[in-house]
Amino acid sequence: MKKMYLLFALLLSCCSHLLFAQTSGALTGSITEENGTAVGFANVAVLEAATNRIITGAIADMEGKFNIQAPAPGKYKLRIHGLGYLESHTPEFDVSKAGFSKDFGKIILKADVKTLREVQVQTLRPTVVTQPDKMVVSVENTAMAEGNTAYDILTKSPGVWVDQDGNIQLNGKGGVQVMLNGRRSYLSGKELQNLLQNMSAENLKDLEIITNPSARYDAEGASGIININLKKGQDTGMNGSVYAGYQYNKLSTYTSGAEISHKKGNWNSFGSINLNRRTRYRDMEMDRIFLNEDKSTSTFDQAGYEHNERLQPSLRLGTDYDLTDKHSIGGVASVNLSRSDVSFNTKSYLTTANTQFIDADNQSEGTYANGTFNLHYLGKLDTLGTTLSADLDYVNISSKDESSFSNYFFTLPAITPDSVQLLRNENPTNYHIYSAKVDFAKKLGSKVNLELGAKASYVKSDNELRFFVRKDERETPDSKRSNHFIYEENIYAAYTSLSATLSDRWSLQAGLRAEQTVSSGNSVTKNETKNRDYLNLFPTLFLQQKVSDDYQIGYKYSRRISRPYYENLNPFIFFLDPFTYAMGNPLLKPQYINSLEMTHTFKQTYNLVLGYALTKDFIGEVPYQNPETNVTIFQQQNIKDLKSATATLVAPVTITDKWQISNNVTGMYQEYTNINNGQVVVKDLFSVVANTNHTLLLPKGWRMEASANYQGAMVYGLYNIGEQWWADAGLKRSFLDDKLSVALNVSDIFKSKVQKVDTELNGNRQAIEQYYGNRGVRLNLRYRFSKGATFEARKRNTNLDELNRTGGN
Repeated sequence: MKKMYLLFALLLSCCSHLLFAQTSGALTGSITEENGTAVGFANVAVLEAATNRIITGAIADMEGKFNIQAPAPGKYKLRIHGLGYLESHTPEFDVSKAGFSKDFGKIILKADVKTLREVQVQTLRPTVVTQPDKMVVSVENTAMAEGNTAYDILTKSPGVWVDQDGNIQLNGKGGVQVMLNGRRSYLSGKELQNLLQNMSAENLKDLEIITNPSARYDAEGASGIININLKKGQDTGMNGSVYAGYQYNKLSTYTSGAEISHKKGNWNSFGSINLNRRTRYRDMEMDRIFLNEDKSTSTFDQAGYEHNERLQPSLRLGTDYDLTDKHSIGGVASVNLSRSDVSFNTKSYLTTANTQFIDADNQSEGTYANGTFNLHYLGKLDTLGTTLSADLDYVNISSKDESSFSNYFFTLPAITPDSVQLLRNENPTNYHIYSAKVDFAKKLGSKVNLELGAKASYVKSDNELRFFVRKDERETPDSKRSNHFIYEENIYAAYTSLSATLSDRWSLQAGLRAEQTVSSGNSVTKNETKNRDYLNLFPTLFLQQKVSDDYQIGYKYSRRISRPYYENLNPFIFFLDPFTYAMGNPLLKPQYINSLEMTHTFKQTYNLVLGYALTKDFIGEVPYQNPETNVTIFQQQNIKDLKSATATLVAPVTITDKWQISNNVTGMYQEYTNINNGQVVVKDLFSVVANTNHTLLLPKGWRMEASANYQGAMVYGLYNIGEQWWADAGLKRSFLDDKLSVALNVSDIFKSKVQKVDTELNGNRQAIEQYYGNRGVRLNLRYRFSKGATFEARKRNTNLDELNRTGGN
């Protein structure tokens, strides 16, 4: 507890700067090529007009946009320079008074034809870039993205961790909302994992990690938002690539795909297709101790091996059409399919008065289909920045899993089984998701921006579990294990957000979002219905302070929500093995989080983020061990509270122009409070998560990336999580005038990414150790082609558009 108070005291002490400072106006704009392609990470310097002395400056973000605090009154000009481009200067301009702001619009850089090809080979771009409202992780064209999935990339991102069930956490907290191109995916848990494992990292541009979203975003996602931006062609003419890859990690994985974009006149269309055969394995050991009423103990020891094979085709198509220079419409459609074959074999020993051996062979086959469709409109209503946008989305997700369980029971030292249990189940699920939203933005004078918006969504989840007992080659329905659950949810939302420049040192953004949730859960099997109807308000407040040209502070507050996963509300009992079940909980309540954050930015490069969050009714997994039957049941429950204090340091280091290092370190203190048997139970721990990623340009055009990761021991709900560390490396080289690239990657080099989890409750103990076959070697080839535009001017970055929650494990 002292550690949390110490960290929070540090946060409060920094607030004292508020008494001594104020914020300036801003110099803004965007940098593009002549064809309109954004130029990311260009240098923008503010020069004193008379002397050309550099007064201040910034590096543009990945979209080429820059935002620089306005200097003191005087005459200035901007100097813009990007590697591979000719230097450009703006005309002189006057900063007439404090609070002065100027939008330079689009500043065009011309390619330096003489040096461009060499620059493309010899320059680096940041892997992680910290912006005022988010952290951006570059993926496109990095060596370690080759052959990976979106899920793999996500698990390697700063502050992101995946628990033993595949659920994604951010800075040690669950309830992450994952978005695709700025749009909610409406998926979580198993369904989200399926989608991301189907998605090739070859199609990713970057990840945006937003720990304190504004009112514009849905309030869903207690720990924040991870937005996955997919590639979208920007060059004129036709551009594209094809790729193929192979991975070996004791099993063989094959990946292949192609992407193409075509831009001509008012049309900009793009598409991608992938066909992957992915395999993975899992080694697992589990030990349980049951405390009996007479204080004696029973033990359950289990070792298992899982083999997972998936065939994953996917298709994505999109187009945008400019009606005029101010109005555009477009659509995006994507289909992700999967067929899986999974075998999970376990050998278990149950020791009570005697020892029983259980040999279990579980087989399952499944099909999965995810189709998402979007129509969007964007209008620029005037020359002052007034915009209107609208989106219509439809998502359909369907899956069907068929599993068979063959359990053979031996009472040692017998060598023939005493009994045999043969079971089979069918688990069809279907989700229909409809969403519509509209956003409006307008400038109110030179210092105030207003945003308004509304959204409505409807979700219907149909989840059925049919169990059968097999005996004498006949099947009999098992009504005790079968269940059919239908869940419907409507969410109606509206928000307003106001941002303003208060003075030459202070700026403010304040917002309020209202969300009305109307839901109905119907257990068809039990003929039980549970309805809910509740209205919540979600305020946000962001304050930006300029202490000096080299030091800025951002203060943030937000309130957010995480509603229960649809599948976890289903009052089913899901069979895992004869002594392990998962049970749904229709009484689950939403969890609410109040979050405070302070971001310190030094020299526009280094960031220290201090945060404190209080989560009420935290949703976490609770294991119940029955000593009479030796069965363990896992269920999601509302744990009373979670208090979390974090400190994150982002410190990039440039050793030379050919060696760049991204460093991220997060220290976190977490305290979980729960009520067990009428007593308050507190579980707390201080933990450290660190990542260092090195990018080097080697002779002969080779590029090398190497990363080392460490995750200290931590707590999550009632579980203790053991420490992990791992290292990855990749080499990349381009040939044929940069058209052909070859990448070789090695992941989890030392086979050290072993997951260890344990918990103890009421004298019953459980420990799990598992390894997911992370160590492997990958070889990837990609060939790029272009027609109708110079190859050197191909895309350097892309746009974001818009697309979390169907059921967890």
